[in-house]
Amino acid sequence: MEFHDATLRVRYAETDQMGVVYHSNYLIWFEIGRVELMRALGFEYKLMESEDDCYIVVAEASCRYLRPARYDEILRVRTRISQAGNRVMKYAYELLRDADGTLLATGATTHVICGRDGKPKQLPEKYRARFRQFAGKPEKKVEAMK
Repeated sequence: MEFHDATLRVRYAETDQMGVVYHSNYLIWFEIGRVELMRALGFEYKLMESEDDCYIVVAEASCRYLRPARYDEILRVRTRISQAGNRVMKYAYELLRDADGTLLATGATTHVICGRDGKPKQLPEKYRARFRQFAGKPEKKVEAMK
């Protein structure tokens, strides 16, 4: 699949007393990956909400922890669009230690497109067409739009 990489450094506040990342932070990092992928595609959540009444609501999230992330490590969140439907979007994630490429975790999220009223709605075509370009293709890095 097409993917986008975002990097981050593990902060002290994200770890336990042993310097190991607390499990819930992985879902926050997946969100960072998702937002940065969308930004690379030329979209901003903030504008989708304000201009198009389009909210991408998390309906399901999963994470498989393989190895611990630790304080002060640089991590790479690799994000791809695994499905781009009219009302449902799915993303897949890999979390890697940047220094050696070790896979630390994998994950997935499913999102329902909703309006401000909380009711499901179709994703506007201007987004749908761009997302579908990158869903289900051979692995290739998504480059930011210029």
